[in-house]
Parts: sequence; C-alpha cells; structure tokens
Amino acid sequence: MAVKIRLKRMGAKRDPFYRIVVSDARSPRDGRFIEQIGYYDPLEEPARISVDEAKARVWLQQGAQMTETVRSLFKKSGVLERLGAERAEERG
Repeated sequence: MAVKIRLKRMGAKRDPFYRIVVSDARSPRDGRFIEQIGYYDPLEEPARISVDEAKARVWLQQGAQMTETVRSLFKKSGVLERLGAERAEERG
C-alpha cells in the first residue's frame, strides 16, 4: 500500500484550513486517512504550521512519501531540516 503525507482541505468556502494527514495514495484528497499529524492555516499572518514531528518521523521511516506541498511546508517550518539532522546523526 502506497502511503502519502498530504493536505486534507477543511474549512468553509474561501476560508481554507488544511490538516496534514497520512493516507493511502488511492483515497481521495478529502477522503479517509490513516492518521492526522498536523495542520496548516494559510490565512493567518504569518501562516500557522503545526506538525507532530515524532509521528512524521515514524511515518517517513516506514516509507511514506510527502507531496511537494507538504515538503515545502516542512521546509518552511524547519521540520525537514531537523529530521534530516537526526538521520545524519544516526548514520554516524
């Protein structure tokens, strides 16, 4: 089963709010998901991004793939950098 870390759109029309979820790649964008690992609110200044790094690390170690949007959000919030630093420490 191909697993992706992606955004699930929530909120009202013209008032988007996104949850960062782990889901099967075959399920629809706003359909079933396996686990919620964070959220993203683009309408706040600055945009608010919250990620449970422990859960993200577990899913990435299990082979989950991030979408391009989630990857850029992780870069902006510094999560990707911290996860990369941990992997470098593990390798020695």
